[in-house]
Parts: sequence; C-alpha cells; structure tokens
Amino acid sequence: MYDVITIGSATVDAFIETDAANIVSVSSTDTKREFMAYPYGAKIEIDNFDFQTGGGAVNAATNFANLGLNASTIIKIGDEIQAENVLKTLSKYGVDLSNVVKSKEYRTGFSIILISFQGDRTVLAHRGANAKLEVSDINFEAIKNSKWLYLAPLNGDSTKALDTVADFAEKNNVNLAINIGTSSIKQGKERLVETLKTAEVIILNKDEATMLTGINVRPDSKTEKFSNEIIHPDIIQMLKELNFGKGRITIITDGKHGAYAYDSEKFYHCGEFPATVISTLGAGDAFASTFVASLSKTNGDVETSLKYASINAASVVEQFGAQGGFLTFEQIKSKLDASPDFKVNIL
Repeated sequence: MYDVITIGSATVDAFIETDAANIVSVSSTDTKREFMAYPYGAKIEIDNFDFQTGGGAVNAATNFANLGLNASTIIKIGDEIQAENVLKTLSKYGVDLSNVVKSKEYRTGFSIILISFQGDRTVLAHRGANAKLEVSDINFEAIKNSKWLYLAPLNGDSTKALDTVADFAEKNNVNLAINIGTSSIKQGKERLVETLKTAEVIILNKDEATMLTGINVRPDSKTEKFSNEIIHPDIIQMLKELNFGKGRITIITDGKHGAYAYDSEKFYHCGEFPATVISTLGAGDAFASTFVASLSKTNGDVETSLKYASINAASVVEQFGAQGGFLTFEQIKSKLDASPDFKVNIL
C-alpha cells in the first residue's frame, strides 16, 4: 500500500540565469502585475545555466519520498534520453516507478526557466507527453490502495482525466489533495466545482485563485488600508468561496507574503520563512506536498503543517533547482525549534 501517489507532469528543465532581465511593474486601480523584460532584438549574456528534472508530479513525489513516505507517481514521459533522466531522479529518491507511462509518440515535457536577479522566474514550457495522459494510462488499482492521491496541475488533454480520477478517489475513500493548475481553471469554476468538492485539500496560488473566483485583491487606496489587516478581506472571500465543507482545507499561497488557509472554521496566515532566494522554481510544489505530508503525519494539524510547509519551501528556494533543498521531517522540526518567533496567525 502506498502512502501517496502523485499525478501530473514530468519535465526536463533548462535553467537560464542572467542579471540582464528587467522587472517591470504595471498597476491599475484594482490590480498590479509584474513582467520580466529584455531589450528587444538584443543578444543577452547568460550568467549561469543548468539542466534538471522537474514537473509538479515529480517534484511532489520526490519530496514525499524524501519526507519518508512510500510514494509512487503516475506520469507520462517519452522514450528518449530526457525520459531516462526523469526516471533516474525518481529512483534516486526511492519513488516507485511501476505506474510511470512511456510513450513512443510524444516527447518528454521540456521547460526553459528564465531566472531574474530577484530569484523569481518565468517559464517557457513545452508540454509534450504531459498533455497526453489518458484515463486508460492510469492504474486505478494502485490509487485504490493508497492513503492519499496528490493531483498536481494537469495540462492539455490530460485535464480530461481530472473528474474521473477525483470521483474514483472519493468513492474509494482515498484522501485527495488537488494543486489546481491554470489549464483546469480555464475550464471555469462551474466546471470544476463538483471535482473540487471531493478534495480534502485544495491548494492554489493567489493568481490562480483570482482566475477561479473572479475576485481581485485590491491594493491600498487613500481611504482603505488593506495592508493593515492580518488577512486581506478579498483573500478571505476567496478562501470562503473555495471551501466546500467541514473538514476541507483550502490554501492560497502568495509568494513573499506567505500562505493563507481556511478549514471552514478558522482562517490561518503563515508568513514566509526567512531565506536567501536563489530560485523560486519548485517552491510551490515543495510547500503543497510538505503540507499534505505533514497533515497526514500530525493527524490534521493545520497550523503545524503550514509551518513545516513554509520551512521546506524556504529551503528549496535557497538552492538552484526544484529538489536540491528538500529537508526531512527531522530537519524541518530542528529549524522550527530554532525559530520560536515563527508563528501562524489564526482568526
């Protein structure tokens, strides 16, 4: 029996680091967005580059395994050297490979990650086989014999499997965590509601929450100082709209502002754990999977799980790549014990 099975993407990531990127902020009365910009038509010098294995399902599965869980993953990869690199990474962490699907028709997913001087990134993604995972590829018997099913973001045609998999988990009493992705969100809230209702844990970032709910987080104005609130009222409204009953937990991550959670009774805000940011890639996957692993380990302690997730995510951003900074539960606890001032606000 597995502790957890992940479903989602697997990629080979090419990291491109250059200080030549400009960060451009664009604000309006109700929103603010930032863009990574390069001089048009210029030849840009690269400061550093690297190739690593990533993807939501791979990052989560390797983190689960590093935390001591018996983990497997359902991914679709190609039949080339990039696919072998994915398998080597999974094997390194002890992730079970028996549910991996190989395709001779599609190539393994590939991404180019452009990293700014601030450590944040923009990703250029070729979905490849990630967008072609079919219901017939999925080992439902393995899911049935797992305590948790972790659904990482699905892409392209693979989103068609979301409803079937979530419904199966619900009917077979498998705990479900959904890290919802943009491709699924674009189908609309009405399309996703029944699926989201089956999840014990829903995790998404603030931009995704805005897309799904249509609620924009308003900036401070002359008359309203939302920044004085522990949790912005618009985020509270998002959490309420995306929570579907007692015992269900909704989490919205917000980068350097930390993460917010709602368990249908209490609201939580966990700040960002201090870190020197090298690259933010993989931080969201580390946060989400650590939260789920900790929730299982602590028998549903949301406050502790948020702290553990934040600490592990902070360790990941201090490394170049999505997996290099993974901590064990013992290492996370040691960091938390050494930081008694790191608290979670509860409303």
